[in-house]
Amino acid sequence: MIGDAALRLAFEETWPAAEYRDAGGFRVGRGLGAGGRVGSARPLDGWTPQGIEAAIRQHREWDQPPLFRAAQDDLPLAEALRTRGLAPSRPTAVMQIAAGRLTDATPPPLTALRSWPPLAIQSRIWSEGGIDDARQAVMRRTALPRSAILGRIRDRAGGAAFVAVAGDVAMLHALEIARDARRLGLAQWLVREAGFFAAENGASRLALAVTLANRPAVALYEKLGFEQVGVYDYWS
Repeated sequence: MIGDAALRLAFEETWPAAEYRDAGGFRVGRGLGAGGRVGSARPLDGWTPQGIEAAIRQHREWDQPPLFRAAQDDLPLAEALRTRGLAPSRPTAVMQIAAGRLTDATPPPLTALRSWPPLAIQSRIWSEGGIDDARQAVMRRTALPRSAILGRIRDRAGGAAFVAVAGDVAMLHALEIARDARRLGLAQWLVREAGFFAAENGASRLALAVTLANRPAVALYEKLGFEQVGVYDYWS
C-alpha cells in the first residue's frame, strides 16, 4: 500500500487492530468497531485472487463486514477485488513531512498540551467528533511512545489529537477540532506540537492519513508542507 517500508510499518503499528490473522495472502485486522483502518484486510507479498475468499471468511468469522485496503496504483489487486464484486470508496491520502519543518514555530503558551493518558475533555472532544470509545481504545493499546495533545483556544479546550512513534516515523491520528473552535488556527498548532513530539522521540518525519474528501484538512496539511506519498481505497 505504501512503498516506504518504515512508513508502512508505522502506519500499522501506531494504529493497531485488536488482533491480526493471515488468510489467503492477506493480513486481516479485527476492528472491534473501530473503523476501516483496523477492520480491513491488506495484501501481503504473494497474495492471489483466490485468497480474497479466505480473507472474507476471516472477516465473517469475526462478525465484521468484508473490507479491503488497496493502493490506487495496485491495479492487479483492484481488478481482483472488482471481479469478486467489491467496489472502492473513501480514497485516502498518506502524507508526510520532515519533523524539523514543523518545529520552526512554537505553539503559543497553553495552546498545545501533551498528556498521557488523555484527559476527560480530550475524550469528549473526540467522541463529539465521531472518534468514539472503540477508536479511542486503539490509542490505548498502542505500545509505543505516544501522547495525546490537547488544543486550547480563547482560554478553553478546543481540540485533541494523538501521536505515536514507530522507529523513524511518527504518525498523527485523530486530529479533531471542536465545532466552536474551528477556523481559528488551532489545528496547525496541534500538528506542530506533534512535530515536536516526533523530533524529541527520534523520528525524523511526521505522517498521517486523510480522506481526500476532507478538503479543508488536505489544504491545511499542504499549506504546512506535507507531501502526498500514496493514496489507497477501501473496497467493500
